[in-house]
Amino acid sequence: MKRFVNKFKIFGGRVFKTGLAVFITAYICELLSLPAIFAVITAIVTIEPTAAESIKKGVVRFPASAIGAAFSLTFTAFIGEDPLSYALAATSTILLCHRLKLDDGILVATLTAVAMIPVTGDNFILAFFTRLLTTSIGLFVSTLVNLIILPPKFSPIIHKSIDKLFIETAQTIEVIGHDILGLTNTKKTQTVQQFQAITKSYEKTLQLCHYQRAEWKFHRHTTKEMRDFQIEHKKLTLLQQILFHIGNLQHLSNYSIITNIDKEKLHQAFISINTILKDPKHRISDDHYDLIKDLDENFRKCKEQIGETHTKYYHHFPKETVLLFELLSIHDVLEEIEHLTRNQSKRDKEYTSINSNKSPE
Repeated sequence: MKRFVNKFKIFGGRVFKTGLAVFITAYICELLSLPAIFAVITAIVTIEPTAAESIKKGVVRFPASAIGAAFSLTFTAFIGEDPLSYALAATSTILLCHRLKLDDGILVATLTAVAMIPVTGDNFILAFFTRLLTTSIGLFVSTLVNLIILPPKFSPIIHKSIDKLFIETAQTIEVIGHDILGLTNTKKTQTVQQFQAITKSYEKTLQLCHYQRAEWKFHRHTTKEMRDFQIEHKKLTLLQQILFHIGNLQHLSNYSIITNIDKEKLHQAFISINTILKDPKHRISDDHYDLIKDLDENFRKCKEQIGETHTKYYHHFPKETVLLFELLSIHDVLEEIEHLTRNQSKRDKEYTSINSNKSPE
């Protein structure tokens, strides 16, 4: 089935699972001579990115649907099928669900409340339990489909996303470096938008990591998959630190008056950082270490000059000092990334060697 979906690529896995859940739900309701509309609505909104989310939110959606059905029957009994009944049922359901912290079930509950009004009939008790039964069918089927059919694997997506984030971060730091050194005149709004786009991509990738952890509670995975995921997550954490320092560098944009530092060395440092970030193995060359050594010496001199000044604004650091501090901080993170990547490659080779030496059964 998974090969079929991936081969034709007519729709995504989640769309396929939604359609399958709707079909099975409607079929079960037909067999039991139950109205399928409420069960189908529940099945549609219960399909989540992971099985863990479906189970977690399904537990909330069932009591929320019961609240919606109760309000619908109550207002229909006293007011009848009237616009006021729709309004009161919807608002009362939303308010009570929110008060009871059933926010994940508000949508299903509200739809149940308003959809039940025109089809309630005279037997309110039967209608109430019928809606609960059909809602339960929709919840159960959609959760089961999400758990069994096409379980998502987020790790490949996370890996590609992190590689893309490193490249985009490298491009951004190159632009900021050119602005700081006065080599280009990029609009600050453009740089800010580029940085914000990277930040949003980072948050989405972090969310995928959360999904992958939750998904492994219900599906089998190997030790290697877990280890690779932990390494990728660590890279993401280190990338966040680099983004923090890049955000600080943005405040130095269009600052071309640099008196105590060789601009050419600064330019080479920005280019070198760009190269390391883009390199899949994040290797650090000897030339880069030489550049960092020079920048570190400049940083020490800047600190000594600050110590020699006796002004009451002693804590206000010159922009040269801030620039050097951020570049040296980024270098420290790059060393961690290189060490992490090197260990990952070493472990992958050991894993391949062990598997290749195993005799076939």
